[in-house]
Amino acid sequence: MPHPVYFLDLKTTFRENRLQRIGRLLDRVPFSKPLVKKNLVAIKIHFGEKGNTAFVKPIYVRPIADKIREWGGKPFLTDANTLYLGTRSDSVSHLQTALENGFSFTTVGAPLVIADGIRGKSAFRIPIHQKHFDQVSIAADIVDADALVSVAHFKGHELSGFGGTLKNLGMGCASREGKLSQHSQTAPKVTRKKCLGCGECLAHCPQEAIALQEKKALINPERCVGCGACILICPQEAIRIRWNPSITVFQQKMTEYALGVLKGKEGRAVFLNFLIDISPACDCYDHSDRPLVRDIGILASTDPVAIDQASVDLVNNEPGHKDSALTKNYKSGEDKFRGVYPKIDWEVQLQYGEEIGLGTRKYELVILGEK
Repeated sequence: MPHPVYFLDLKTTFRENRLQRIGRLLDRVPFSKPLVKKNLVAIKIHFGEKGNTAFVKPIYVRPIADKIREWGGKPFLTDANTLYLGTRSDSVSHLQTALENGFSFTTVGAPLVIADGIRGKSAFRIPIHQKHFDQVSIAADIVDADALVSVAHFKGHELSGFGGTLKNLGMGCASREGKLSQHSQTAPKVTRKKCLGCGECLAHCPQEAIALQEKKALINPERCVGCGACILICPQEAIRIRWNPSITVFQQKMTEYALGVLKGKEGRAVFLNFLIDISPACDCYDHSDRPLVRDIGILASTDPVAIDQASVDLVNNEPGHKDSALTKNYKSGEDKFRGVYPKIDWEVQLQYGEEIGLGTRKYELVILGEK
């Protein structure tokens, strides 16, 4: 049976502005399991890398936080630290970047919490018993939250073709260990030419999996648990990810992580995709290129697979901007994401999400009209 996906276009009138319309959109997707007093609700959002301008703007989050309070919950904005070395790789830098990008209690009406602790080590292992993972490592404060609202900026992505709700959940809510396990099948590698043998990685390795050999760091893959602490701490940036060679495996792992994030939150998870500033690449970059298509609108659903499928379809139905990163598929109805990443089959994440019971690709688009 098709699952409803509610669509809000970007038109406004003097009777109802865009922020009020977002509140009305959320009225169509309330939690089926009502909140009780003092329930904590995580608003999972990407705060944007420093220099990026395509992320969901803070002003759009305010009506979401207001609606959660109206439902009886206590909202907080959250994300987990990154695996790569950027401006969000530890909680101090992450919060500073979020504030510089406009996210504050004054703006959004909710506190900001980095979900996996100061260095990305605060996590719980959640059993899922799937093909790639028997258990997944999820940021602790995401797990501890009573409910979740995913706010995803829908865009292109260099590994998954597009990034929407499934990526916001699966990659965004994973601990650093979880992010590394999705990207790689083996322990990190040391670039010997860069390594100075300073020993910082040894001091921060929780498994004592690193030793100095001939004044160079050497990682024991049998002891390594893939937490990624050495990648973050190396002052020479000499420790790198061994990237997973299979895009299919990456997307399936990411989808399994999304399953783990939602475990225990049945009936208390809502998903929004913002089809605005639909950039060709992830908001983790310190820049954002021209959008692939025009701004389309905002979607809401209680099915993470259906909302991503509907979002892909809406983007592909648009004519593409010829001065964007598109190299082909400019016409309405043509695949914009393969127009940027021709070798990436983005359907893998949707097919696999349906296969493991996350949701359905069949949807009914319900248009939210004027008030």
